[in-house]
Amino acid sequence: MKFSTKSRYALRVMVDLAENPEKQNIKAIASRQDISEKYLEQIVSCLSKAGLVSSTRGAAGGYTLSRPATQIFVGEILRAAEGNLFVIECLDPKLPCNREDKCRTHTCWNKLNTLVNNFLDSVSLKDVIEDKL
Repeated sequence: MKFSTKSRYALRVMVDLAENPEKQNIKAIASRQDISEKYLEQIVSCLSKAGLVSSTRGAAGGYTLSRPATQIFVGEILRAAEGNLFVIECLDPKLPCNREDKCRTHTCWNKLNTLVNNFLDSVSLKDVIEDKL
């Protein structure tokens, strides 16, 4: 499993918003995180669609977390950026594996997938900020 730049940036943006709870505009976040504004807009759009950030339009507008950092989990953030998180493609129900019934490794991959997802879904944004992993 390899996470994209988009996922890494999404997590950094969420940490930034948690550490700067007043409304933040794209320019300020981009500057602090060294991410291009155009790419950051795409990332924030994904996070907003997933209900993780709230936006306010206008001169005094900006972005904030939609919930407290204790109630937002890394798994949610990464799924907002990546879609579903599967350690290997054949575990994705949308891409059924024609070897599943005879594959000797399926159970191993499935258990690893469960462990990874359970871990990501147990780590809150606040845990990341406080380095309590």
